[in-house]
Amino acid sequence: MHSNRFANLISGLSVSLLVLLSPMTLAADPKDLKPHEDQGGTAKEIVSKLEMLHYNKLKVGNEMSAGLWDEYINGLDPTKSYFLASDINEFRQWRTQLDDDLRAGNVDRGFDIYNRYHLRMTDRLNNIVSQLENGLPDFDFTKEESLELDREKSEWPQSISAADDLWRKRLKSSVLNLRLTEKDDDEIADLLKRRYKGQLKRLDQQNSDDVFELYMNSLTRLYDPHSNYLSPRSLENFNMSMSLSLEGIGAVLQMEDEYTKVARLVAGGPADRTGKIKPNDKIVAVGQDQKGEMVDVVGWRLDDVVDLIRGSAGTYVRLETIPTGGDGTHRTITIKRSKVKLEDQAAKKATFEFSDGDQNFKVGVINLPTFYIDFEAYRRRDPNYKSTTRDVARLLDELQKEGVDGIILDLRNNGGGSLQEATMLTDLFIDQGPVVQIRHANEQISRHNRSRSRAMYRGPLVVLINRLSASASEIFAGAIQDYNRGLVVGNQSFGKGTVQTMAPLKEGQLKITQSKFYRVSGDSTQHAGVTPDILMPELIDSESVGESAYDTALPWDRIHAVRHAKYFNLKDILPDLIKKHDKRTEVDPDFVFLRKQFKFQTDRANRKAVSLNEGARVQEREDLNQSVLAIENQRRQAKGLEPYATFEAYEKSESDDTAPVGGPTEITLEDDPVLNEAGYIMADFIGLKKRASSPQVANFD
Repeated sequence: MHSNRFANLISGLSVSLLVLLSPMTLAADPKDLKPHEDQGGTAKEIVSKLEMLHYNKLKVGNEMSAGLWDEYINGLDPTKSYFLASDINEFRQWRTQLDDDLRAGNVDRGFDIYNRYHLRMTDRLNNIVSQLENGLPDFDFTKEESLELDREKSEWPQSISAADDLWRKRLKSSVLNLRLTEKDDDEIADLLKRRYKGQLKRLDQQNSDDVFELYMNSLTRLYDPHSNYLSPRSLENFNMSMSLSLEGIGAVLQMEDEYTKVARLVAGGPADRTGKIKPNDKIVAVGQDQKGEMVDVVGWRLDDVVDLIRGSAGTYVRLETIPTGGDGTHRTITIKRSKVKLEDQAAKKATFEFSDGDQNFKVGVINLPTFYIDFEAYRRRDPNYKSTTRDVARLLDELQKEGVDGIILDLRNNGGGSLQEATMLTDLFIDQGPVVQIRHANEQISRHNRSRSRAMYRGPLVVLINRLSASASEIFAGAIQDYNRGLVVGNQSFGKGTVQTMAPLKEGQLKITQSKFYRVSGDSTQHAGVTPDILMPELIDSESVGESAYDTALPWDRIHAVRHAKYFNLKDILPDLIKKHDKRTEVDPDFVFLRKQFKFQTDRANRKAVSLNEGARVQEREDLNQSVLAIENQRRQAKGLEPYATFEAYEKSESDDTAPVGGPTEITLEDDPVLNEAGYIMADFIGLKKRASSPQVANFD
C-alpha cells in the first residue's frame, strides 16, 4: 500500500483535488527548486551507510535504482492523478540511472521529477481556486456515477479529457461529502477555497531540504519501513517527540494521501483517555481552545498539522475526525492537552471473581500500557526510581498477599518501550534462562538472560495481547509462550521485531535498522508477531495496521533455538481450553457483536468505489445507520437491556465527545468482554490444572 510508504514524519506533501493541465504549462517554473551543494555529499553518505550498516546489506545498483524510481513517483502521486502518462514516459529513461547519480552525489533528477509535480499541483490548485471564486461548479448529483477509491493499480491519465473527468469526479465527491454534513453551497465553496489556498501557500513554502528528504526516504524505505533520513527540521521534531517534556494529546500521526491519520495512541495520554479516537481515524480540522475556529487541515504537511495540535499543558484543542469504518460522518472531539506522565502510564491492578462452572477463583489483573523507566532518576541513582519491573513486582506482591489464584497481565495496546524493562519483567515470572536473542547486521547474535535465580510469581499466568502490542510486548509475550510459562490470549501482535540506531550525517541524521529480535525458540518476532494460544475476535484490521501492512517490512525467519525450560504442560489442556472458550463466545452477545461489528467496518473500509449520486449516498447512510442500530440492539436484547428505538437515540448515547481530563482509567470488566473472557479462560486453566491426573508443571513448586 502506497499510503504506508509515506508513513514517516517526513511524508509532508499532500494529494489534493486537482484538474490536470495541458502540456502548454510545462515550461520551466521560475520557482523550480535546486539541490544545494551539501546535499550531494549527504546523498553519497546515505548510500554508503545503508550499504555498510543496514541489516539487509542491500547494494544500490540497477535493481535498487528501478525500485527508487517506482517508490519516489508512486510516493509523490499515489493516486496516479497528477502526472500524465507522457510525464511518466519522459521520466522512465532515468529508471536505471539513479543509482549512478547518487554514488556521484547527483540528485538533480529527483528534483526534476519533483519540480514537474510541483508545477502540476500549483497550476491546478490555482485553477480550482479560480473556479471556486465564482461558487461551486454546477454538479448533477442525480446522475448515476461513481468515484474509484483505490487507484494503486490504475494508470496515469492518457489524455487531458481523461484527467479532467477524473478530477471532476474528485471535486464532485468532495462537495458531496460536505453536503452530507449539512453545509450549504456557500459554506462548501468557502471551505474548499480556503483549503486549496492554504495548500498553495504550504506548497510555495517547500524548499530544497523538503525535496531532498522526500527523495532520500524513497531510497531508505526500500530497505525497510523504519529506516529513514531526517532533515535538520525533521530531526528537531523527532527529538521533541522523544522528550518527556513534550506536551500535546499523545498521538502518533502519519500521512495517508491528503489526510492526516492516527497511527497509534500513546498509552495513558489525553487522546487515549477520551476513548473517542482510534487508529486509522482521519483528522480533517483542528481548532484551538473550546470555541476557536476550526482550521481545515486536509492536504497539509504532517509536521504543520502536528504543530497545530501541539500546545501547552492545560489548554484545549478540538479535532474534527472521520472515524474509520464509518459512513464518513465527522465527529468533533475536545481534548485537554497535558504531559504524558509516568504515573499515567504506570501499571495498575484489580481483582475479580471467575468460575469454571465448579469452583470460583480469585483472579488478579495487571494492566501495563507501556514498558517505562524514569531514566533520569535511574541515572542519578535514586533508590525510588520508577520502572515497569519495580511497579509490577510491587503489584505482584500485593496480589499474592490478597490470595489470588492466577494473574492476567494485560499488554493490549502496549506499543513497547524499554528493552531492558521487557527482559527484567520476564525475570519476575521465570527462573534463570535466556529471554531474547538479537542478531546484528554483522550476523553476530547476542542474548539477554534473566538474572534472578527464582521467579517472584510462580502461579498460573495469562498474557493478553492484541494487534497494537508491539516490540517489547512481543519479546515478553514470546518468552512466556516459549517457556510454556503461561497462556498467551488475544490477537496476533504488531510484528515489529527490528532495532534502529541513529547515524550522524553532514546534514541531519539517518535512522537505520541494524538488528533483529528473535525468541528463544529461534522464531523472529518480525512481521509475524506473536500468535496467541487462544484467539479472540479481531477488533483492529491487520491488513491496514501492523508490520505486515508495510510493503518493505523485513521478512519473518528463524535462527537456532537456545536451551530453555518448559513449565506448564499446556499441550494436554489447551484443546479443552479452546473448546470451552469457543462454546462461550459463540453465543455470548458481546462477542457476537464484536464479530459483526468488525466485519461491518472491514467491508466498509474495503470499498473500491463510492457513489456520486446524492440520493444513493443518503440511502446508503440510512442503511448503514440501520445496520449499526440492528447490531447494537441485538446485543442489548440478548443482555436483557432496552433496545434503542431509533439510530438518533443510539447516537445520542455515544455523543459525549469531551475528553476526560483526570488520571488513568481504572480496570473494569464493564464494556471489556475480551478481558472478561480472559478471566474465564484463567478459571478454566486453574481448574483443569487442579483436576489433572498428572502434574501440569514441569519444574514448578
